[in-house]
Amino acid sequence: MSPTNQKRKYIATIAAAAIISGGLVQGMNLVGVGLAAKSGNSITVTGQAKTSAVADNASWTLFVQETSPTVATAVKKVEASVVKLQKYLTDGGIPADGIEVGGVNTQAMAEYINGNPTGRMLNYQASRNVIIRSKDVMLVKALSANLGSLLQTGVNVNNYGPQYYVSNLADLRPQLLAEATKDAKIRGQAITKAVGSTLGPVIAVSGGPVQVTAPDSVDTSAGGMYDTTTIPKTVTVTVSVSFKVK
Repeated sequence: MSPTNQKRKYIATIAAAAIISGGLVQGMNLVGVGLAAKSGNSITVTGQAKTSAVADNASWTLFVQETSPTVATAVKKVEASVVKLQKYLTDGGIPADGIEVGGVNTQAMAEYINGNPTGRMLNYQASRNVIIRSKDVMLVKALSANLGSLLQTGVNVNNYGPQYYVSNLADLRPQLLAEATKDAKIRGQAITKAVGSTLGPVIAVSGGPVQVTAPDSVDTSAGGMYDTTTIPKTVTVTVSVSFKVK
């Protein structure tokens, strides 16, 4: 190939590269403008709604445990303690069918010296779970608070406190979602008005988890939370709503 033809080929290659490069830059600019316009024509707002609720179901688990030098004696002692606990509960107003008694569990407590087992058993523990379920949450709360009177008789009961639940959450959630969506619209209108725009129709709605907390609590969880320690509760729902902006 002559020097002249080589020079022409080189110039043509450079020109083609420049055209392609310019086209890519212009294309990227157009993509950027398109994304900016899409983002600029919508707004996403979070709305919130909350209400007060009162627990109407209680679940209370008690752990009865007794220790003795022999398995048989430990089992007898724990069974006697369960009978006393059941009497305390029924005398207090819990119906017999609201009390569930679990099976007996036993455990040998081995002797250790300097961290090494001696092969001798010090004693044996026997335990049973007792579960109370009731819709009378105030009664359960009172029995839990007064359990010390039973403990004073020598019954060994571990009380971790009742758990309180709201049964109508399924009914509250749709109502709260509707209110939270209205709240999102009000917030969106305030924002767009402040910048001289108008809020348009809804593009998308995403509902958040239900937060059941103690009154005045600010605790939240990404997956939702459920506080069971209090009878009065606050139920909160959030939604994320995207609107077109005019």
